Amino acid sequence: MAYQALYRVWRSQRFDDVVGQKAITQTLKNAIVQQKTSHAYLFTGPRGTGKTSAAKIFAKAINCKHSVDGEPCNECETCIAITEGRLNDVIEIDAASNNGVEEIRDIRDKAKYAPTQAEYKVYIIDEVHMLSTGAFNALLKTLEEPPQNVIFILATTEPHKIPLTIISRTQRFDFKRIGTQDIVDHMAYILKQINVDFEEQALYVIGRAAEGGMRDALSILDQTISFSDEKVTLADAMQVTGSLTYEMMDQYISSCATGDVEAALETLESILSSGKEARRFLEDLLLYCRDLLMFQQAPKLLAEKVGHLTDRFKELAGQTAAEKIYQMIQILSETQNDIRFTNNANIYLEVATVKLAKSVNPVAISSETAPQAATEDIAALQQQIEHLQKELIDLKKNGVAAKESEPAKPTRTVSNKSTLRIPTEMVYKVLNEATKDHLLNVKNVWDDLLQMMSVTQRAMLKASEPVAAGPKGLVIAFEYEIVCGRAMEDEELQLAVHNNLSRLVNYAPDMVCITKESWPKLRQSFIHQNKDTSSEQSTNEQPAADENHLLADEQPPQEVNNQVVDEAIAIFGSELVEVIND
Repeated sequence: MAYQALYRVWRSQRFDDVVGQKAITQTLKNAIVQQKTSHAYLFTGPRGTGKTSAAKIFAKAINCKHSVDGEPCNECETCIAITEGRLNDVIEIDAASNNGVEEIRDIRDKAKYAPTQAEYKVYIIDEVHMLSTGAFNALLKTLEEPPQNVIFILATTEPHKIPLTIISRTQRFDFKRIGTQDIVDHMAYILKQINVDFEEQALYVIGRAAEGGMRDALSILDQTISFSDEKVTLADAMQVTGSLTYEMMDQYISSCATGDVEAALETLESILSSGKEARRFLEDLLLYCRDLLMFQQAPKLLAEKVGHLTDRFKELAGQTAAEKIYQMIQILSETQNDIRFTNNANIYLEVATVKLAKSVNPVAISSETAPQAATEDIAALQQQIEHLQKELIDLKKNGVAAKESEPAKPTRTVSNKSTLRIPTEMVYKVLNEATKDHLLNVKNVWDDLLQMMSVTQRAMLKASEPVAAGPKGLVIAFEYEIVCGRAMEDEELQLAVHNNLSRLVNYAPDMVCITKESWPKLRQSFIHQNKDTSSEQSTNEQPAADENHLLADEQPPQEVNNQVVDEAIAIFGSELVEVIND
């Protein structure tokens, strides 16, 4: 027989085999034993949590003549036929491909006939939310007044798409995500049954990657067995799931927690170059930070959930303040939302890394060690004061009068917000020859130019605009400094702009990159210099640059908020008032 996937071979055949849904399976068993079954059920919940399996088990249990405590025997002809899918009275329907009114009308007509081989006719409609509005209306009357000995089981992952009129006529059971420990225990049981060696940590990695779905977990386990040559190891599980190793996360978070931006960026570059996916990377980091908090509050509970914890992880948990971890989680969550709609997630990850490393204090000190550190600082300051007092007494004894001390001026630390070097000379060179026509030509074809670029290049140019253009040069202002820096170093991007503009408007300028924040200052500085130069020239000579072009694009707001002008506009209206600046 051909090989079957693990999730098919190990599909639950009894209620007790359904993992992590004890409350639901016990309720269904009791209903069968007490003969209080409903005519319609709605099973909802995430994928791979046992909805369809529970529906088939229910169909077997209610029709099995040898059931014990609500469980099917799985040995009689009826149970075997249902398991193999060949019993005519148990009908499985995929609503995704049978979602029309005609299909539901056909079900409604056939449901009127009594079951032929079993005691109950059971309809299992999977992904029921895919039914059309007309199909739901056709099903509604049947659910309201069902024929005798007919049971409908509706299964869906999106219950909010089902009309309330349908939900109100069913018994609803919400299947929850399966816990990581339950998934790990079930996978360990299966591996022991098929005689495959495994490392326990590998199962925890797979369990986390499955995100609460047993089917996903068994599919990943199947892949890992094939990849690891019949032995499930931690390294292979990391490779298959695309997860980060604990050492990688230890190194990255450690660099961020100690404020070492350079080391953090190097670690990020190493992680991304090894092929790790950005979204998976952020999920792993969020889980890691969550684990740090849990270890600080409940170390035994985390050890039971995760298993092995590295020594570096324990050191980080002891040295990093909880406030620092809260801030890291917030930054990571915001970045996770930002990268959902971008084609270049690496930029957001680099920005997030800098934020993580510079958040709160460069070196985070836990609340336990903070009082000790404060005491040491106070003691050091007291020693310095005593030393200065002794020097002052010695100076007075030697006849040196102390000058009356002037009040100390508060020192002001000026933070250099921009670390990017703006090519001022190149900008001035373009402005010296800039014309309005060149700029308008570029702006008219800017959207077409973006469509001709690659996905990555388009993402970089999306938050930019041309602000000045001359015969040989084009100045582009970027909204974000980090994107501007990358554009400066990206020779392929500059060449693409050069070539594509040549195709569109027969204009091939060299690209000069600046930030939008620096553009107003550069423009004003150039205009002032130009005016000074032109004043020294004779009246017959014309200035080299077109000042009207420079001022037309972005003029600084004129201060006309005069009270008299406002009152005049209020009395006579803006149409009749003309403001003339001296």
